[in-house]
Amino acid sequence: MKPFLRVQALRLRNSWKFMLLAAVLSTAGAALCQKYDLLRMSDAELGAYDQGLTFFTRGHPRSKDVVIVGIDDKTLQGIRDNETYVRNYGVYPYSRNLWARIFEHLVDEGARAIVFDGVMDERGTDESNDLALAQVLEERGIPLTLGFSITAGQPALPRVEPVNRLPHPPAPPPAPVPTPDVRPAVAEGADFVEAVPTGGVAGDDFAELEAPPPLKPEEVARALAFPVHHPGLSLPSLEQNPGDMGSRLMRHPVPPLPDLVRSAPGFGLVVLEEDEDGRLRRTRFAYSDGANTYATLSLAAAADILGAGHVELTPGRLKLGSRELPINPDGSAELDFGGSWKERFEALSVYAVLEDWARRQEHETKGTPYVPVIPEGTFRGKVVLVGGLAVGTGDVKATPFQSDSPGLVKHAVMLEALLSGGFITQAPFWASLLLTFLVALFSVALITLAREPLLELAWPLLLFFGFFLVTGLFLEHGRVHLLSAMPIYAGEIASLSAVAFNHVFANRERERLRQAFNRFLDKTLVDQLVEQQKLPSLEGETREITAFFSDIRGFSSFSERFKDDPKALVALLNRYLTRVSSVLMAHGACLDKYIGDAVVCLFGAPLDMPDHAVRACHAALAVRAEVDALRAELQKEGLPDVYTRIGLNSAEMFVGNFGSEHLLDYTAIGDGMNLASRLEGANKAYGTVIMIGPRTYEMARGHIEARELDRVKVAGKEEAVTVYELLARAGELPAARRATVERYHQALALYRETRFDEAARVLEEALAADPEDGPSRALLARCRRYALNPPSLPFDGVASLEK
Repeated sequence: MKPFLRVQALRLRNSWKFMLLAAVLSTAGAALCQKYDLLRMSDAELGAYDQGLTFFTRGHPRSKDVVIVGIDDKTLQGIRDNETYVRNYGVYPYSRNLWARIFEHLVDEGARAIVFDGVMDERGTDESNDLALAQVLEERGIPLTLGFSITAGQPALPRVEPVNRLPHPPAPPPAPVPTPDVRPAVAEGADFVEAVPTGGVAGDDFAELEAPPPLKPEEVARALAFPVHHPGLSLPSLEQNPGDMGSRLMRHPVPPLPDLVRSAPGFGLVVLEEDEDGRLRRTRFAYSDGANTYATLSLAAAADILGAGHVELTPGRLKLGSRELPINPDGSAELDFGGSWKERFEALSVYAVLEDWARRQEHETKGTPYVPVIPEGTFRGKVVLVGGLAVGTGDVKATPFQSDSPGLVKHAVMLEALLSGGFITQAPFWASLLLTFLVALFSVALITLAREPLLELAWPLLLFFGFFLVTGLFLEHGRVHLLSAMPIYAGEIASLSAVAFNHVFANRERERLRQAFNRFLDKTLVDQLVEQQKLPSLEGETREITAFFSDIRGFSSFSERFKDDPKALVALLNRYLTRVSSVLMAHGACLDKYIGDAVVCLFGAPLDMPDHAVRACHAALAVRAEVDALRAELQKEGLPDVYTRIGLNSAEMFVGNFGSEHLLDYTAIGDGMNLASRLEGANKAYGTVIMIGPRTYEMARGHIEARELDRVKVAGKEEAVTVYELLARAGELPAARRATVERYHQALALYRETRFDEAARVLEEALAADPEDGPSRALLARCRRYALNPPSLPFDGVASLEK
C-alpha cells in the first residue's frame, strides 16, 4: 500500500466512530430543520430547486399538442386603434361576442379543443353578446373548457353526483350567404375589408335573443363539479385563512353566466397555487369544498380531450382514461416547465386570429382572394389555450425560469404533461434522508481524513453553491426532486464538526510528533507515523531495521580541488546530498546523519515497515540511477565525479534518541550498523557499487536481482558472513549481465573447491564478454595468486576485510 493510502487507512481507523456520530447528528439536525422550517430551510430548498431546474431541465422541445392564443400588447393596441373593432367588441375586457368569433374560427381551423384561462361570471353591458357566445357554443358544439373562480362570500352548492359532460364533435360551419348590401368597414392598417357575415355573430345580431330562465343550484353544481375518485387520498380544501382573524373561511365556486353553464361543455377550477415566495412550481389536480369535488382547469380539459368519464387520484398515481402518470403521494406534482414559455409553446395573438377570421369571412362572402394571416394547419389537431399575455391583463406570474411569465403558462405546462409528457415528482423522504446522511458522512470524512486547511474552507462553500448539481441530475434524467437544502445543511454541520475535531482535539499530539520527525522523514511518512497513534520510543528500543551507508569515492582528493573555493565545494556537496536524500526519503527512509559526503539512513524506524529490506534495496538502486544522472550533468559542467558506493545491512539494532542534554539525534547503534558501514567500504575491493548483507538478501531476494560475492570477515569479528552485490529489481537484469553473473557463480564454486585454474578460465570468459565486471576481475586476481601460491588446507574461501 502506498504511504498516502496507509495514512488515510490509519486516520479512518482512528476516527470512524467520530465520523459516524457526526454524520448521524448532522442528519438529525437537518431533518429537524426540514420539518420545522428552522434556519429558513424552506427558502433554501426553493432556491436550490430553482437552480437545478433552470440549469438542467432547460431545452425541452416545443410542444406539439398545445398552442397559445393570447391577449398581448398587439391585441390591446390593434383593437383600440380600429373603430370597427371597438364598436363591435369594445376595449379590454372585450365583449363576449369577440370570443364567439375567436372560438368559432379556431374550431373551423381544426382545433382539437379550446381552454379559456379566465372566468365569465359577470354579465356584460350588452347581454345579447353573452347570449351570442352561448348560442355559438351550443350550435357549433365548441369543445371549450371554461374557467370558474371561488370566493368566500359565495353560497355553498348542494352535493350532487357529478358527471363529466364530454363534448360532442363540433358542427360544421353554416354555408355563407352573400350580403352585398353590407357596408364594409376598412380596418385601419389592414389591406382587407371586414364585414359582418350572416353566419357569424355580432353585437347587434342577437339583440332580440331571450334570456334563459335562472339556474337552479343543483344545475350549477352538476355543471361545475367533476367526478374525481380519490381512494386513500384527501383532496385539498377550498378553505382560506383570512389572515389575522384566526378562523378559516370556506370558499365556494362562483357560477359562470347561466347561459354559459348550459352551453359550455366543460368547466375547470382556476385557483392560485403559488408558493410562499410567489412563484409557480407545483399544482394540485382537484379540490373539495366538503360537498363536491372540482377539477382544475387543465385537468378538466385533459379529461374531455382524452374522453375520460372520471379522474382517479391515488397516492403517487393519476389515472386519466387510459393514461396513467406518476405524481406525489399527497396528490400534488411539480411542473416540468422545460424552459421559458416562449421556447416551449407557439404563441399567437388574439388580434392575428381575429384578422385571419375577418379575411376568411371576406373571402367567403365576396369571393375575393384569401391571404391568411396565420399559416394553414397551425391549429389543426392542437389544444388551443386562450388567455392573457400582456401585463395589462393583470395575469402575470413568476416561475423558476421567469419572473414575469403570463399566468396561463401553468395551464400550458399542465396540459402538455397530461396529454403527452409528465410531471416532476418528489422523491420519497427516506431517499432524501439517505442522501443527506451520505453527504454528511462524506463531508466529515473528507475533512477529517484530508486535514487540509484550504479544503476545510473550500468544501463548505462548494457544497453550498454546487450541491444543486446533484439534484439537478435527478431532475434531468429521472424527473425526480430530491430535497437539496437538507443535504446541504447536514453537510455544512458535519464539515464544521470535522474542522472542530481536527483543530481542537487532534492537533496537539500530531504537531509534537511532527516537530520531532519532520527533519528525518518524508512528510507523508510523518503523517503516517502520526496517525498510528503508537508513538515510537524516543528513549530507545530494539527492532530489526535496514541500515544504509553511502560515500563518494576519493572524497579527500575531490575536496582538494576546491581548497581555494570552499563555497563551490559546499554548493556541490549540497546539490549531491539533496538529490540523494530526496530519493531515499521518497522510499521511506529516515535520514540519520550526514558525515561529510557520507549519508546514513534507516529503513524500518521510527516507522514500522515490514518490508524495510525491500525498500532499502529499491532505494539503493534508485540512488545509483540518480547519481549516474548527476555524474553526467557534472561531467558536462566540468565538475568532479561523485561516484558513490553503497552498503546495506539488516539486523536487530537499538534505535532512539542518543546524545547529550545539549544535542540529541535519532539514530541506531549495534553490530548491524558497523557491518553496513564496512560493506560500503568493501565495494572498493570488488569493484561494485551496492553491497548488501546476508539478512538483507534473505528478506528481499524475491524482489531483487543479486549475486553472491564472497564470504568475508569484517574487522573485529571472527564469524564470516556471505555478502551480495545488488544488481537490479526483480526481472530487470539484462540477459548479458545475467550470463556474467552465472559465470561468476560457477567460478566461485570452483574457487571454493580450490580448483583455481578452472575458476580462472571461467572468469576470463566472463571478462571477455563483460570487461567492466569488477567482481570477476577481483576473483580472477585471487585465483591466479592462489594458483601460484596455494593456500593452506583446509581452505575455507573466506576473505578478510580490514575496513
